[in-house]
Amino acid sequence: MLNFSNLNLIGIKNFPCIKIKLSFKIIFQATISGVIAWFFKNNYKDILCWFWKMKELEDLILTYKDFPKKGIDFKDVLGIIQEPEVFKKLILKMSSSTIIKNCETIISIDARGFIFGSAISLQASKPMVVARKPGKLPGDIIKQNYNLEYGESSLSIQKSVLGKYDSFAVVDDLLATGGTVNCVSNLLKNNGKEVSGLITVVELTKLKGRSKFKFPVESVITFWNIKNYFLK
Repeated sequence: MLNFSNLNLIGIKNFPCIKIKLSFKIIFQATISGVIAWFFKNNYKDILCWFWKMKELEDLILTYKDFPKKGIDFKDVLGIIQEPEVFKKLILKMSSSTIIKNCETIISIDARGFIFGSAISLQASKPMVVARKPGKLPGDIIKQNYNLEYGESSLSIQKSVLGKYDSFAVVDDLLATGGTVNCVSNLLKNNGKEVSGLITVVELTKLKGRSKFKFPVESVITFWNIKNYFLK
């Protein structure tokens, strides 16, 4: 490896290509450093505000160990709706997503997805439909099965929905392994419908749920270093 401190000893003038590369490297590093310094100098208030909002939101998401079964840490987002101002800011952020703007309708997943989906629907003036667990929907339904860590389940939507809308934005509270979202996506795609994307409050990135999907995925809060999760 070239020792930069000994360049004069080896005669850098005899190596013009090295000199050019070093000059470019120095200029590039100086430029990047200058841009970063300028950005933080002119945007530090916005950055601090953003970090504060994320911390405020994260503090409202509680973890319950060994629920619903031993070895699983359950992420509970219900504390957010107990703080109206925080909940309002969250819904405004989620509603402004291009995923929401590009869809005809929102499809929310049973059950906590209904909380955020209905609020986004109201804010964005978009219709909302629901994907429900077995035995919850009346009338003619279309069902899709999916596997859980501890068994099998299914989600259903009413057939009448498919005649009204062509593109859907999926809304849920949390993305982990992506099982429920994948179920909804398959249900829609198998019936010739488009998924414009997924938007969630929380994403457990270590489980790589988003890798299952070819459509856009957005999450407001991400958790990285947690050993076990409530799988959805």
